[in-house]
Parts: sequence; structure tokens; C-alpha cells
Amino acid sequence: MSTFTIHEAKTHLSRLIEQALVGEDVVVMRGREPVVVLKPLHAARHKRRLGELPGLVVHMDKNFDAPLPDFMEYSK
Repeated sequence: MSTFTIHEAKTHLSRLIEQALVGEDVVVMRGREPVVVLKPLHAARHKRRLGELPGLVVHMDKNFDAPLPDFMEYSK
């Protein structure tokens, strides 16, 4: 959980929103009292990153990108 003063929250609101969207608890404090919690309205979509699932594709056939016989007449 991350806590921020109201001043920090105003200054860095877009960054705090991004933190909340990825699931981090973001609390805004007034003095020593927590007054607001930022949380997304909808569940955040997981952004896929290159190389995220290594080993998932174990084998790719050498003819993977070869033309399909059913569509040969369209490729002429």
C-alpha cells in the first residue's frame, strides 16, 4: 500500500491512477488520517508483454507460413 499527501496526489495524480489500475493500493492522507483510496472502477486488463510466456509454443512447423491449398486460386 502506498500513501500520499493531498499535495503529492494533486501533483502526481496520473501516476497514482496508473498504480491503482495495476492493482496497487493507493491511499491519500490528510495529515495522519487516510481519507481516500484510489481503485479502478473496472478490473484492469492485463497488458501482454513480449516473452511473457516462454516455452508455451514448443514447436512451430517449418511450413507454418506456407500458402494453404484451399486458397491457392485466390493467390494467383
